[in-house]
Amino acid sequence: MTEENQTPEQAAQGDAPQPQFGIKRVFVKDLSFEAPQGAKVFATQWQPKVNQDLNTQVEKLDDLHFEVVLKLTVTVKMDDDKTAFLAEVHQAGIFEVAGLDGMQLQHALTSVCPQILFPYAREAIDNLALRGGFPPLALPPINFDMLFAQAAAKAKAESEAAQDQQH
Repeated sequence: MTEENQTPEQAAQGDAPQPQFGIKRVFVKDLSFEAPQGAKVFATQWQPKVNQDLNTQVEKLDDLHFEVVLKLTVTVKMDDDKTAFLAEVHQAGIFEVAGLDGMQLQHALTSVCPQILFPYAREAIDNLALRGGFPPLALPPINFDMLFAQAAAKAKAESEAAQDQQH
């Protein structure tokens, strides 16, 4: 009975594949910790300078599955700019994505997926710091939607600038 009352647009939407998103697996792809100063780092008082580097890599596995890797590197330096420790994690996930394309797919893979992976990566970095004998390292949350919007705006501006140069 519901089908009889549908408009042609609603009926057409019913035939279109519905967007699907699912997490199939979350795993650590790479993990490392270095304390190049060794025991010397514990012999003096110093104020940590924390630098965080973040990157995302996406690989299409098949028509429905993507591997997304969030690469998070944290470098903590001492007052004399020597590295106290460096911790790196490549936190990965296999995601099932269907019914999305273009900007929606890009947003899912470069914003939604990293947002899911970040808490795992942050916990791994904190755990590495603790196991290395350092105080806990609570990294602040990251707004991946804002990063995506900034990257999209930058790409649009660069595209418009390139078009202006052609004319």
